[in-house]
Amino acid sequence: MSTRRAGGPPIARSAARRGRPGYDLESLLAVAVSVFNERGYDGTSMEDLSRALGIAKSSIYHHVDGKEELLSLALDRALDGLFSVADEVTVSSAPAIERLEQLVRGSVRVLADRLAYVTLLLRARGNTATERKALARRREFDQIVADLVKQAERDGDIRPDVDPAITARLLFGMVNSLVEWYRPAGRSAHAGPDALADAVCAVAFDGLRIRRSPGEGSHL
Repeated sequence: MSTRRAGGPPIARSAARRGRPGYDLESLLAVAVSVFNERGYDGTSMEDLSRALGIAKSSIYHHVDGKEELLSLALDRALDGLFSVADEVTVSSAPAIERLEQLVRGSVRVLADRLAYVTLLLRARGNTATERKALARRREFDQIVADLVKQAERDGDIRPDVDPAITARLLFGMVNSLVEWYRPAGRSAHAGPDALADAVCAVAFDGLRIRRSPGEGSHL
């Protein structure tokens, strides 16, 4: 039987709450990202994180130096996923148009798999050194996209009447907009990440590709 404090919950129950759910860094990070997305990073205090986690602030400091380290870990989680796809595309010998589609497909899957982390990345505004570092990496990724678009246009596989920089922005504007409405929980297989990537690529690349007669090859 638990012992009750005056004016408080039973000691056994209180102790159980302090220990619940035994946070490691991974689970702590997941909750922190959820709070950052809900309240905004600047609007979140360590006290807010402590309440959301149900643990003392000292327990958070056992894992990280503070909330900016949590932000850094979260933004890297999103960016590392995107760059892993970019690395695969970069070493591929496939035509630029195929590598561009591979990059879009892979990015959609990363977004679906790491939705909360990518959402946080897309909301970063450069208010801290950590955010500015993340935005610099994001610009590197954007440049990879733009370079692939330019190469595909030079190859004659993408219509030349749209500026490559605009094409790149439109492509990933569509991908990035998924964070506003895509919710993977409870979705059936036909609405999963692969189906989502198929839909994005169908909409995007059907409008970008140059139509050729049967047997006609790529322009050199």
